[in-house]
Amino acid sequence: MQLSIIIPAYNEEDSIPELVKWIKRALEGKVDSYEAIFIDDGSSDRTWHAIQECSKVDSRVKGLRFSKNNGKSAAVRAGFEAATGDVVVTMDSDLQDSPEEIPEMMRMINEDGYDIVSGWKKKRYDPITKTLPTKVYNWATRRMSGIELNDFNCGLKAYRLPVVKAVDVRGEMHRYIPVLAKWAGYKKIGEKVVIHQERKYGSTKFGMERFMNGFLDLITVSFVTRFGKSPMHFFGLFGTLMFIIGFGIFLGLAGMKLYNLSQGVISKNIADMSVFYIALTTMIIGTQFFLTGFIGELITRHGSNEEYTISERV
Repeated sequence: MQLSIIIPAYNEEDSIPELVKWIKRALEGKVDSYEAIFIDDGSSDRTWHAIQECSKVDSRVKGLRFSKNNGKSAAVRAGFEAATGDVVVTMDSDLQDSPEEIPEMMRMINEDGYDIVSGWKKKRYDPITKTLPTKVYNWATRRMSGIELNDFNCGLKAYRLPVVKAVDVRGEMHRYIPVLAKWAGYKKIGEKVVIHQERKYGSTKFGMERFMNGFLDLITVSFVTRFGKSPMHFFGLFGTLMFIIGFGIFLGLAGMKLYNLSQGVISKNIADMSVFYIALTTMIIGTQFFLTGFIGELITRHGSNEEYTISERV
């Protein structure tokens, strides 16, 4: 299999038949073998029916159906697990990504040697409520990751097969796959300007919840890329420093008390001093940080069991 196309879909029944035909036209005579894997992310309309009907007409169309809505990252992860093509492309199902871009992205992977080719929607047709947060995320992700991409959030991306098998996409991490891939050792990441279409059917799924989830996942990926394998290096360091500071303050108070006693000076009881409680609190917080790092190390070594349920396949 030369190419696997991963297409998450949520309430896109009108778009899917048209997209299947568009992919066929775009790849005809350019790609010998491909599969288009649609992931129905618990749609409430007839999206799954549309996938089934397209699969009856064209055996290259395959589908996975979630029993409930799990989010785009889970859909992408399921598609990555099912993909068998030498090159794996992700794209949205809303007809805003053009399949015409796929052959050139494949060429950049196969001939130019890129591990990832990310699309860049230089001219967008999204509302400002979506484009403005995207600009903020792109700027912050560039600063945090050191990867010079203009559009991390573009759904149209191409990967070598080993890349998609190496990354673990969870939460809202689909927008940060290049960062996860770099962390996994795949560092040759390119970019291609792609045409962005206006939405033809339905409405955007981007909202305040996804905005906040994206912000929290940016913090998560920033932490994970630095300390994911050794959380003790972060929590243990801060915990130890805070405990030492608190214990140092306590020793200073005790030293002052003993000195005053040796000089016959009657001073306040240590327990009556506010500084004593600051020292005690600092030691407690330091201990909690240290234990958090220790628990994080245990979790890292035993992995996580986040799962999704696929109810049907075609």
